[in-house]
Amino acid sequence: MATQVKVSSKYQIAVPKAARQKLHIQRGDWLLAEVRDDVLILIPRPKDFVTHLAGLHKEIWEGIDAGKYVAGERQAWTDSLEP
Repeated sequence: MATQVKVSSKYQIAVPKAARQKLHIQRGDWLLAEVRDDVLILIPRPKDFVTHLAGLHKEIWEGIDAGKYVAGERQAWTDSLEP
């Protein structure tokens, strides 16, 4: 259920308690603000982006040897440069 927040004279808002608790937002945390199709989205900024993104889309690489894939891409690049 949506909760109303008021924009202050300094364009500040307070994050509702239920949202803070559910998303574990603490004082001093940073939020990422993004506008998508006239909607403001606030997302807690990860403390460590590397850890946060680790394993992202790992299913794409299942059964693929990453070393062979990279070697093939490098060879394709080299081949494309030859006349």
